[in-house]
Amino acid sequence: MAIQQLTIFVENKKGKLVEITKMLAENGINMRALSIADTRDFGILRLIVDDIQKALVVLAENGVMVKITDVVAAELPHKPGSLNATLTVLADAGVNVEYLYAFLSSKGQGAYVVLRVADNAAAEKVLNEAGYRTLSMDDEMEF
Repeated sequence: MAIQQLTIFVENKKGKLVEITKMLAENGINMRALSIADTRDFGILRLIVDDIQKALVVLAENGVMVKITDVVAAELPHKPGSLNATLTVLADAGVNVEYLYAFLSSKGQGAYVVLRVADNAAAEKVLNEAGYRTLSMDDEMEF
């Protein structure tokens, strides 16, 4: 039930990020979540979009280096300590988190965390057994 994320390598130059967001916008592709990290020469843009196949085609046709990465997304309570509790459940089960990003629901009643781990199925099993709801691409995340 993993979620597919686009991983895009963006040259760290003025205007490059806006080129990518413009491509998506002009093609009616909605970004549902994102994270960006940078180094001196390039950035790594991680996106969850509403139409991953269309985004792949649009980006590839425009020479953008992109790949699909499977990640786990889980819903958390919106209260202090929720992320720590979630990470503790995973750590206690021996699941290493490579990276994550999180965001709040637009309704302010919940939060979501997107996790990159070595074994998505194991992470989902651990989270579900601990009472967390993991998400699929068909779930509506309330931004």
